[in-house]
Amino acid sequence: MFNIKHLTFATALFATLGLTACQSVPTQTPNTPVPTTKSQYQHIRNATAKINYAGKTFLVDPYLAEKGRYLAPNATIRNPLIDLTQSIEEILSGVDAVIVTHTHLDHWDEVAQEVIPKDLPIFVQNAGDARLIREQGFTDVRVMGKNTPFGDVKLTRTRGQHGTDEMYSDPKIAEMVGDAMGVVFQAKGKPTIYLAGDTIYNHEIAHNLKFYQPDFIVLNAGYAKIPNFEGSPIMGLADVARIHNDHSTKAIIATVHMDALPQTAVSSSQMREFVKHHDLTRVIVPKSGDIIQLDF
Repeated sequence: MFNIKHLTFATALFATLGLTACQSVPTQTPNTPVPTTKSQYQHIRNATAKINYAGKTFLVDPYLAEKGRYLAPNATIRNPLIDLTQSIEEILSGVDAVIVTHTHLDHWDEVAQEVIPKDLPIFVQNAGDARLIREQGFTDVRVMGKNTPFGDVKLTRTRGQHGTDEMYSDPKIAEMVGDAMGVVFQAKGKPTIYLAGDTIYNHEIAHNLKFYQPDFIVLNAGYAKIPNFEGSPIMGLADVARIHNDHSTKAIIATVHMDALPQTAVSSSQMREFVKHHDLTRVIVPKSGDIIQLDF
């Protein structure tokens, strides 16, 4: 657990960055050497991120295809909608392990399966995902549990709900949305990081906020739409405000999982406008490639 109070962490981070919540986060060029002992979060695209933490570098939910590579069944618009801002070589540079929160295409795509070294450790949510990824040729696949060690880092799988109750009541939709995990990163003397993952806001998320007391939260908040269903399988604008205003946390919040998919209803521009209008002072909306420094 980080050794200063959450409010101090939030205030100090923004003061260190020299920005307000609705401004862009300062970036470093991909070729700039970054000491891996520093805690930092880099937004790559969609839910893909590169996290340096306690001497280890994690690649999260790699969706690495070029713009327009895929066309989903019954879709008319190809995805991803935007290109990567870095080369795949730069993204993979220095990575010690991969975290796949679930195996939907936009979190674990065929390009990632082709380019990631087959012996790199990959952390997954359950035995089913582990079996699938082993069948794709990967030799070091590990199911994440509670306080799963990796170097000095402890990784904990958290629960969520990748869809509304109505969605899960339909067998076809329930199979489509499936399960997805969140992840908590903890290490001595480091800020606690909580990736909520692909989930709606529910009692599981409220519990995780209170129990883990994260210093930095990442929310997948593009509010994807499924035809003929109300709600979304992931969070949206109202959920970001709700978590920001939750008295149990004073964490910095980064919002991602926007702009890359045609089914997401909230863009990063709309999120920035919402954050500014509602004075959500601890919310950051990073651009692709932005790096958020978490140690100072």
